[in-house]
Amino acid sequence: MNTIKLHDKTFSRSITNEEICKEIKRVADEINRDYAGKRPVLLGVLNGCFMFAAELLKNLDIECEISFVKLSSYQGTNSTGVVREVLGLTESIAGRDVIIIEDIVDTGYTMQNMLETLGTREPASVQIASLFVKPARLKVPVDVKYGVFTIPDRFIVGFGLDYDRLGRNLPDIYDVVE
Repeated sequence: MNTIKLHDKTFSRSITNEEICKEIKRVADEINRDYAGKRPVLLGVLNGCFMFAAELLKNLDIECEISFVKLSSYQGTNSTGVVREVLGLTESIAGRDVIIIEDIVDTGYTMQNMLETLGTREPASVQIASLFVKPARLKVPVDVKYGVFTIPDRFIVGFGLDYDRLGRNLPDIYDVVE
C-alpha cells in the first residue's frame, strides 16, 4: 500500500519495513559494541516503542533485561507538552546501565521528564535509543545516542506509531499528506 487513510487523514508510504529493520540492525550493532560485557536494562516507553523494542532486541547479542513504562504527551497529531505517567517502573535500576527505548523524540519533553525521574533512582548511566528524532521540533536539549532515523517536522504513522490509536500495526512508515 502506497497510501492509506486513517480517520480523516491520508498518509503516503515513506520508509519501508526493510529500510527500518536494516537501520535498527545498525543501531543494535552499536549497542552490542558499547555494552559488551555489561547487562543493561532496556526501558521501553509504551505504546509506540513496542515494534522498535522487539526488532531491536532480536538484534542484540548482549545480555539485557527489558521493562516498560507508559508515558503520554500526545493528543491527535500534536504533542501537548504535558507528560503524564500512566504505568511506572517497578524494579530497581540503582547502579544499572539503562537504555530508554522510545519511538520518537519530538519536543523532548517526554525524554526530559523521564531522564529527571530516572536520575532520582541512581542508575549507573542512562542513554536514549529512539526510532525517530525530529531536531526541528526540539524544545529542550536531548542527547539521543542511538537515533535510528532523523526526520523533518512531519507527522508519521506505522511501525508502532499511531494517529488517534490507528496505524500502529503497519509495517512501514507513512507521512501525513497535507
